[in-house]
Amino acid sequence: MNRINQKLQADKKILSIYFSAGYPNLNDTVQIIQDLEKSGVDMIEIGLPFSDPLADGPTIQASSTQALHNGMTTQVLFDQLKDIRKSVSIPLIIMGYFNPMLQYGVENFCKKCAEIGIDGLIIPDLPVDVYADEYKATFEKYDLINVLLITPQTSDERIGFIDSVSNGFIYMVSSASVTGSQSGFGSTQEAYFKRIADMNLRNPQVIGFGINNKETFNQATQFAKGAIIGSAFIQYLTENGTGKIEDFVKAIR
Repeated sequence: MNRINQKLQADKKILSIYFSAGYPNLNDTVQIIQDLEKSGVDMIEIGLPFSDPLADGPTIQASSTQALHNGMTTQVLFDQLKDIRKSVSIPLIIMGYFNPMLQYGVENFCKKCAEIGIDGLIIPDLPVDVYADEYKATFEKYDLINVLLITPQTSDERIGFIDSVSNGFIYMVSSASVTGSQSGFGSTQEAYFKRIADMNLRNPQVIGFGINNKETFNQATQFAKGAIIGSAFIQYLTENGTGKIEDFVKAIR
């Protein structure tokens, strides 16, 4: 069974952390992953930096740009992660845009992920219809879960389709804005969280965008299986470096 599915079966709320590979420094990637696992994080999203990140707010964009300047590429990331399963056992997901994957070759990319021990991919700009028609078989061949996104604007019919082609969790975007641009959830978002929870989808939901502290983590996980923190963690790395990751995680849990 895929590690993501195993983790989702556990009787606890999932804390997933996102960071940009190669930030703050090119070779910080592995140490950050190891420290996050030691600190009690359940799942990690490794951001593959891209020069034109559509959904990312300024914090993640800046870290992505810096990582590219540091020399991060798809191949460098794969080289850094080649022995990651000797020291890390929690689910690892690569989150990135479709262009670098296409340039590397979709089949080659998936094969490399499988060799390394990557459990899933999040590709915000790969339309679900294109995935279902052209790439789903390849992902399944390499036991990779493709995590699909929904937003408050996604229709119930579309959500049903996304649920039907998913086999892990659904990434529930808390708002229609970019990452890192919120503080706390209002009644509109809570109504959206509840609406999705009441749909009783086959796949559990994990909420991202706007989770930045204990309060928002607890708020989100009242309605969902887990929550993802990205911008707030990157901001923390920017201000504190990589030496105090445990303090960040403890403040959430």
